[in-house]
Amino acid sequence: MKINLKQISLIFALLLIWLLIYLHLSKLSSLITYDLFKMEKGTHIAAALEFFIFEVPKVLMLLIVVVFVVGIIRSFFTAERTKKILSGKKEFIGNILAALLGVVTPFCSCSAVPLFIGFVTTGVPLGVTFSFLVSAPMVNEVALVLLYGLFGWKIALLYMVTGLSIAIISGWIIGKLKMEKHVADFVYQFNVNTNTDSENTTAVDDLLSWNDRINLGVEAVKDIVGKVWPYVVLGIAVGAGIHGYVPENFMVSIMGKNSWWSVPIAVLIGVPMYSNAAGIIPIVQALLGKGAALGTVLAFMMSVIALSLPEIIILRKVLKPKLIATFVAIISCGIMIVGYLFNFIF
Repeated sequence: MKINLKQISLIFALLLIWLLIYLHLSKLSSLITYDLFKMEKGTHIAAALEFFIFEVPKVLMLLIVVVFVVGIIRSFFTAERTKKILSGKKEFIGNILAALLGVVTPFCSCSAVPLFIGFVTTGVPLGVTFSFLVSAPMVNEVALVLLYGLFGWKIALLYMVTGLSIAIISGWIIGKLKMEKHVADFVYQFNVNTNTDSENTTAVDDLLSWNDRINLGVEAVKDIVGKVWPYVVLGIAVGAGIHGYVPENFMVSIMGKNSWWSVPIAVLIGVPMYSNAAGIIPIVQALLGKGAALGTVLAFMMSVIALSLPEIIILRKVLKPKLIATFVAIISCGIMIVGYLFNFIF
C-alpha cells in the first residue's frame, strides 16, 4: 500500500497543534470568563460560564481525534464483513464477538431494522444479533470519548466493561430463551444473495489503500461530529446550568446512594427518553458534580442510550411484543444491577 507522506505530515502537524490547544484549555476558559467577560469569581453565572467554555472545546476536540481513528478502523469492518464474522458462530463466543464488533461498527436507531434482518437472514443467531444491537449504540466511541474527557479513563473503562457485559449476557439470555418464533414472520422469508455481496464487499475492502482509509476517517469526522455537535453543546449547556445553579443537597436527596429507589426510578425515567451519548453525558457529569451517586447516574445514562424509545418503535417492525418486552426487561435488569453495584463499590 502506498502512503502519502504529505498527508501523514499534515496529520502529525495538526495533532501537535491540537495537543498544544488541549493542554491550555483550562487557562483559556478562566481567562475568557474572568478577564474577557469580567465575571465575578464565586458567582453562579461565572461557574456555569467557565464550565461551558472549558467543556465544549475539550469534548469536541476529543471527539474529532477519536472519531478519525475509529473511522479508519471501521474501514476494516463493514456491515457485510461483520455479518460474515458472526455467521455460524456458537452462542456466547458469538455474543462476545458481536458486542466487541458493536463498538467499532457504524450503527444508529434508523439502521436497526435492516441490520437485524441482514444478520438473522445470514445465519447470525438471534441472541448474538441482540448483543450487537445493545453494544453498538451504548458502547460506541462517542460515549467512551466523552466519558474519558469528562471523568477520566477509570470511569470510561468501567462503563465499557459493564456495557459490554450487559450486551453479552442479555444476548446470551435471549438466545437461551429460544424466542425465534417471536420475530416477525416476514423476516425469515427474505431471499438475500448474501454470498456474492459479501465476497464483492470483502474484495473492495482489501483494495483500499491507507490514503483511502485516512480519507474515510476524515469523512467519519465530518459525518459523526457534524451530526452530534449540537447535542454536545446543548448537553453541556444544561450541565453548566446544573453545575452553576442546582444546590448540591438537592441532587443528593434525589439521586444519592442512600436512596434505594433512585436506581429503578432513574431507569424508568431514562427508558422513554431519547438522546445520544453526546447529549446525555455532559448532563451526567453535572449531576455527579452535585452529589448524585455514580451508579444511579450511569443507570440513567445507560437506559437513555441503550433503550431509546425510537429504536424500540423501529424494532417493533420486525419483533413481536413479547420479544420486545423481554429485551427491554432483561436490559433494564442488567442496568439496575450495574447501578446498585457501582453505588455499593463507590
